[in-house]
Amino acid sequence: MNDIADPGVRFGRIAAMLPVKDMAKACDFYIGALGFRKTFENGNPVGFMILKRDGGELHLTLQPRHEAADFNIAHIMVNDVDAVHDACQRYGLRIIKSLQDKDYGLRAFVFADPDGNRIDVGQPI
Repeated sequence: MNDIADPGVRFGRIAAMLPVKDMAKACDFYIGALGFRKTFENGNPVGFMILKRDGGELHLTLQPRHEAADFNIAHIMVNDVDAVHDACQRYGLRIIKSLQDKDYGLRAFVFADPDGNRIDVGQPI
């Protein structure tokens, strides 16, 4: 029997790790615009940070030479996707895929955060 596939093993918290070039700029967006709160930071200067909001958790890691991927690196489920979309627009972020109702049952959009990380945001219809 494969121990990893053991149905008795339970997984706990899994969080997206987002690379950022500028920790202060990332915090300004995730804390200031989206309302996350900082629950942990490490280093001087800060090289790692944990942000939480409700059941969501993001880990930011300082990567000064970060080059953003051309695919989504995180998916966030929310109860008001229109409000998150509006916050991203007010912040001046690039919207990669426009807000729309999808045939798979989500109202969703994709944005690029201040470091170019593509984040998919959805709400069940």
